[in-house]
Amino acid sequence: MKLRRFDTSKIKVRSSGSGGSRIPGGRGGGIGIGTLIIVAIAYFVFGADPMQTLSTVQGAQEGMPSQAGQSSLSEEQVCLRGPYATEACNALQSLNETWQPEFARAGIRFEQPTLDLFTGGRVATQGCGSASSASGPFYCPADMGIYIDTGFYDQLARMAGTGGDFARLYVIAHEYGHHIQNLTGLAAQVRSAQQQNPGRANQLQVLMELQADCYAGVWAGKNRDLIERGDLEEGMRAASSIGDDTLQRNAGQRINPEGFTHGTSAQRMDALRSGLESADDAVCDRYFQS
Repeated sequence: MKLRRFDTSKIKVRSSGSGGSRIPGGRGGGIGIGTLIIVAIAYFVFGADPMQTLSTVQGAQEGMPSQAGQSSLSEEQVCLRGPYATEACNALQSLNETWQPEFARAGIRFEQPTLDLFTGGRVATQGCGSASSASGPFYCPADMGIYIDTGFYDQLARMAGTGGDFARLYVIAHEYGHHIQNLTGLAAQVRSAQQQNPGRANQLQVLMELQADCYAGVWAGKNRDLIERGDLEEGMRAASSIGDDTLQRNAGQRINPEGFTHGTSAQRMDALRSGLESADDAVCDRYFQS
């Protein structure tokens, strides 16, 4: 997508620290690429709790540099730390500019999320505990933060078989979808329903993730003039590669619908496509209509 260059007066962005050197295409300190892919899939695809994910690789991560607090970098410096960071800041501004008017029309108070771009090590959230770079991108409703280790994009390229920008933009737009759910109160309602009916917890989580995929598609659809040739195909490949059934199959496991938390490849592609083709967020309501 042809995104406009970011304006730091229109976005909230920070970095939780360097945590050691890491550049796109490089290796993170403390864990190998194979372990990183496994743990990233565990969080990003199967929705594993960050602390539970971390415990599975605790020994391997003890040698990793820790991150505490925010770095002294300005927002401009954070956004210029590399091409992935700049792209993420450009996308964040576009997402804000796309969704804020929608909230105004609906009469719902809008608040921008904060994008936290960290590299390697661990990151501390304000309300969701701490996580490592291996945990993959996530959204913390307590501090309304989108957390992304930009090194994850290299892992996504390997999983999806594409290094195109739209696959990366799909990731941040999906996490932004969880921010929308948080602001509208849906996320709190779903968490309450999951606690009251644990047997439906996974099913409800799948619906949350599919709706976030749909919102990602709506953002792209509302900015259709910025979409370039091949973008849709990149998004579809990314959505397909991180479907629960595909990940289970690629891991040599039996397909187990009861273990789904993000939806099948077909469901994720359908959610992204329906949002993009309609460019109407009302289409995404279907996941929670009785």
